[in-house]
Amino acid sequence: MRYLLDANVLSETMRPSPNPRLLERLQVNRDEMATAAPVLHELRFGALRLPPSRRRLDLEAHLDHVILANLTVLPYDAVAAEWHATERARLVGIGRTPPYVDGQIAAIAAVNDLTLITANLADFAYFSDLQIEDWRS
Repeated sequence: MRYLLDANVLSETMRPSPNPRLLERLQVNRDEMATAAPVLHELRFGALRLPPSRRRLDLEAHLDHVILANLTVLPYDAVAAEWHATERARLVGIGRTPPYVDGQIAAIAAVNDLTLITANLADFAYFSDLQIEDWRS
C-alpha cells in the first residue's frame, strides 16, 4: 500500500462526470490504495441520510460493490489514536484545531506510512509528517 483515499476522492467517483485525471490516477494505482474506517463511516452515513430513492440505492451499491469490493479499509487503532492525540494537542496549542474525523484519517495515513489522497489539501496541511496529494490536477 502507498495511498490512503479520503472520502472526497471516493465520492468523486460517484459523480455523473468525475474528474478524468483523478480516474486515471486511481486506475494506475489501483493495487496500491486503501481507505480508512472513518472514511467508510462518512460515505455510509451520507448515503443513509438520503431518503429511500434510486440515488440512495445507487450510492449504496457503489459503496458495497465497487469501493468495499476493491479497497482495504484500515482501522483507527491504538497506534493511530496515540498519533492523533499527540497531533491534536499540538494543533490545538497553535490555534489550528482540526475536525476530529480529519485527525483520525490523518493518523491512519501517518502510522501506516501512506500518502493521503484528498481534494481538500488545506484540511490536512497542518498535520506533521503527513504526506498529502490532490490527484485532480
